[in-house]
Amino acid sequence: MSTIRILLASRNKQKLRELAACLQGLDADLITLDAVPDAPLVEEDGTTFKENAVKKATEIARATGMLTVADDSGLVVDALGEAPGVRSSRYAGENATDRENNEKLLREMSHVPEELRRARFVCAAALASPDGLIGVVEGGCEGSITLEEKGEHGFGYDPLFKKAGYNKTFAELTPDIKNRVSHRFLAMQKAGILIESYLAQRKRQEKEHSS
Repeated sequence: MSTIRILLASRNKQKLRELAACLQGLDADLITLDAVPDAPLVEEDGTTFKENAVKKATEIARATGMLTVADDSGLVVDALGEAPGVRSSRYAGENATDRENNEKLLREMSHVPEELRRARFVCAAALASPDGLIGVVEGGCEGSITLEEKGEHGFGYDPLFKKAGYNKTFAELTPDIKNRVSHRFLAMQKAGILIESYLAQRKRQEKEHSS
C-alpha cells in the first residue's frame, strides 16, 4: 500500500504545527491547504464546533479527492452564556485580530469575579474521504479566564486561559507541554485513532482485491 496523503484543512500556521505534532506518529504524509490552492473556501456557518468541522472536512475532501482532517475549535465561557463559542475567531468582528478578541473578552468579563470565570476550550475534529464523513470526535479542556493577558506562546485566547490544575496560561506554557494537555491534542488523539482504523481497513481491502 502506497503512503497515503492526509490533508489538514487549515492555513493557520500555528494551528497546523499543533495538529502535525499530534499526528506525527501516523504512517502518512501530512499536507496543508497551502499545497492545494484550488481547495474551496468553506463558510463556517454551523451552530456547533462539530457542524463546522464536518462541513469543512466533507466539502474539502470531495473537492480535492483527498482524505481530509478538519477541526473547529474555540472558547466557551460560562459567565457569557457560552460565548464566544463558534464565533471565537470573530468575537470582535469578522476580521478581528487575536488582540482585539482578547481585549473584548476582558471587557465583557470585567464585572465577573475570579471564582466565576470558568471556561473551557473545545475542539471538534472531523475525518472525511471523498466518499463522505468517516467520523467526528471532540476534545475539551477545562479552566478559567485570567484578569489580564500573560505569556508569549500560542495564539488566540491562550494568554487569557489558565487550565485547571495549572498556575500558568496556555501562552506561558511551552508548546510541547501545551500540546500534551490541550483540547486540540485530545481531539486529534481521537482523530488519529479514526485515521489508523481507516487506513487499516483500506489496507485489508487492497489486500483482498489483490489476492
